[in-house]
Amino acid sequence: MNLRVGIIGATGYTGYELLRIIHRHPQAHVAWATSEKSAGQRLGDLYPSPDPTPLIRLADAPLHEADAVFLCLPHGASMEAVATLRAAGVRTIDLSADFRLPDPQLYQRWYGRPHTQPQLLATAVYGLCEVNRAAIRQAELIANPGCYPTSVNLGLWPLARAGVLGANVIIDAKSGVSGAGRKPRLSSLFVEANENLSPYSIGYAHRHISEMELILGAHVPQLEITFSPHLLPVNRGILSTMYIDIDPDLSAAQVRDIYQQQYASEAMIHLLPAGQVATLRHTVHSNRCAIGLTPLPYPGRWIVTASEDNLLKGASGQAVQNMNIMFGLPEASGLL
Repeated sequence: MNLRVGIIGATGYTGYELLRIIHRHPQAHVAWATSEKSAGQRLGDLYPSPDPTPLIRLADAPLHEADAVFLCLPHGASMEAVATLRAAGVRTIDLSADFRLPDPQLYQRWYGRPHTQPQLLATAVYGLCEVNRAAIRQAELIANPGCYPTSVNLGLWPLARAGVLGANVIIDAKSGVSGAGRKPRLSSLFVEANENLSPYSIGYAHRHISEMELILGAHVPQLEITFSPHLLPVNRGILSTMYIDIDPDLSAAQVRDIYQQQYASEAMIHLLPAGQVATLRHTVHSNRCAIGLTPLPYPGRWIVTASEDNLLKGASGQAVQNMNIMFGLPEASGLL
């Protein structure tokens, strides 16, 4: 199989990462790539690389020449393009938040705008590979998860699924500056971000809480999430530190066994040995999520650390992992 891949919005960080992955993918190639502002140029004109991929406008993209299309557009900008792709029968992987939430009212609450394609929400599969693999295999439309929720959900999913995670979850998370995207903004300027550490959208404000509630809340009644994201002065990477209560009758060996049983066959999950904590260096420039388990000297109290590369496992790498699953390819193709 040699999949033909289209990439919409190829000049942002996630689009560029997708191009790099597909170029080395043994069973896929880039059929076309779009950019509204840079149409007529080549990717190598915009990034310091020799990449000769030509950029075209979406209106000029030959949709029928792609087996799968990735959308790397801002939140709110994917809805109409996804509708067009689905009408054309093209399997679609959307990296924005536009199809992650199944309820249009929930989307309006967190993203502050109405959903213009609510009839497609029920057809979208939330593409957290290690959780929804069976549904992903049959999907025509994948909603690629957000970067923060990927680390948090993978870090806590085994406990939630086992029914032992307490309702009160406190998350301290830090992300590299690339998580803010390539469009210039004051908070991501070098002088503002360098030698600084800034919390933002803390408490119950960040949009990604909705995805944590979607996955974990399905198994934890009355889930209460306190989420504090921070801008970390590095290029890439996410580290989420989670303070949780679990069933106090569980021993440390039993807790570790829950994770080992859940992730034993997962090539992209790195469960760290007892006594180790996840760091950015465990996962940056990889499609892995590293998870560390730390018990506290109080019954049922634990700290879980999870790290990932926000542009790979948190975005483009996971999107390709989803594509591999959709088309029955080896899941790690192009990623390891």
